[in-house]
Amino acid sequence: MPCLYISTNLNLDEVDTDPLFSQATKAVASIIGRPEHFVMVILKGSLAIRFNGNKEPAAYAEIVSMGGINREVKRRLIATLGTILEDTLSIPTARFVLKVYDINANRSKL
Repeated sequence: MPCLYISTNLNLDEVDTDPLFSQATKAVASIIGRPEHFVMVILKGSLAIRFNGNKEPAAYAEIVSMGGINREVKRRLIATLGTILEDTLSIPTARFVLKVYDINANRSKL
């Protein structure tokens, strides 16, 4: 089950976040190759985030998946999710950081 956790310094109280949830769920499912009903998206706003020394709109996200992650998938996730955040929350792609973690990758080391 892929889980995408998005943190931003934007106040989301008056923002319609449904498009972001919908687009992010579809993108993660499509790119990682999992059914949409297995994808979890968590969005938290109004956090203290400084990026490049300022408080302009920014986002940090982490995605955890059980398999399905490789270099090309990482690139596609970063590009696609960055575009979704820019389109839905007006966060510039240059102010978005994504950490990708495949929990199966570490199992082979046990």
